[in-house]
Amino acid sequence: MTKVNNNDDALPRRSMRRLREKENRCNTILKAAEELFGRKGYHSTGIEEIADLAEVSTGSVYFYFKNKEELLIKLMQEIGHDLRKFMGEEFQKTEFSLDSFRTISYAFLGDFCLRHPEKIAIFFRESVGQSVEVEEQRKQVFVKLTQDIKDAVIKISEGQGKHFVTKLSPELIAVCIVGIYERIACYYLLWQDRSADVMQMAQESASFMLGGVNNLFVPDAPISGKRGKGINK
Repeated sequence: MTKVNNNDDALPRRSMRRLREKENRCNTILKAAEELFGRKGYHSTGIEEIADLAEVSTGSVYFYFKNKEELLIKLMQEIGHDLRKFMGEEFQKTEFSLDSFRTISYAFLGDFCLRHPEKIAIFFRESVGQSVEVEEQRKQVFVKLTQDIKDAVIKISEGQGKHFVTKLSPELIAVCIVGIYERIACYYLLWQDRSADVMQMAQESASFMLGGVNNLFVPDAPISGKRGKGINK
């Protein structure tokens, strides 16, 4: 009978525990940076303040992140992932109908923005005008988010049995949607405290977008006339 070496079993357990502790400490530092960057601003926040809020030493912060900029880049990656995941899940709930635009408007402005003001501040305000590396990360997140919305717009058109006037239309719609929501979040939630009006903004911005989307569909052929020819058919 083979004798079990309990010491051998203990080594992997200790390694896993140390790994979890490192991950938890890293996440705690990130959460502290997110809160301070969102509330005070990136430039007004020091590493020492992040360490104090995270209840770790300044050396521990530098152990996980070489500088404050790396913290910002990591936060951009995480916020971008969270936002894309959130938007994707909300689109799935709507079954990709035209009403998706209204649902997404309420979800983004009335849910995500109000529940995560620090994330919105970092994503739309604090990452602007930083280094080349931060700007590249910002660009990548916006490109991916725009592509996600473009794919959803195409699914919506297919579900409605409609065709766009040109192949450029879905991408243009996606770019405009991202731009509209960025401006609304900045103007009404970051530059002004207009969170009480957010549901009205969501309703009107959705109506605005739906009007534009409908105008980029090939018109249905008149019942008594000849069938029209769509460019993308």
